[in-house]
Amino acid sequence: MQAILTKFDYKNLLIKEYKYWYLLLRKEQVTLGSLVLIEKSFKTKYSNISSESFLEFGVIVKEIENMLGKLFSYNKINYLMFMMVDNEVHYHVIPRYSKDIVFSDITFKDSGWSGLPDFTNTNKINNVVVDQLLKLIRTELENK
Repeated sequence: MQAILTKFDYKNLLIKEYKYWYLLLRKEQVTLGSLVLIEKSFKTKYSNISSESFLEFGVIVKEIENMLGKLFSYNKINYLMFMMVDNEVHYHVIPRYSKDIVFSDITFKDSGWSGLPDFTNTNKINNVVVDQLLKLIRTELENK
């Protein structure tokens, strides 16, 4: 298995598998609904992924934004491609919120609002909340 899949706990956090991409829940929730979108060819240059993968990316973005908007009413959304530690093409998908949001009796904060997302101050969640988020997001994507 590719190291990036192991790092983001593919086995437990996969939400949906597309033809060219994997969508996973981020265990470290920068904000409520934070995701990771990993390109399946594991290229280390964005320009090396296939044209078909680029096209599918557009479809996935629409699904993500519709789903997260319906479930959590985010204010903005950030797609961040760092590729410094993890070299493979992937995005951190971070919904942004101008105010705190409660899910499963936990108050989620967007510590970086209205600037850059704060990856050093994530919202801590337990496995029960992880499972709730996975089920909710998977169900919403299946019902699109």
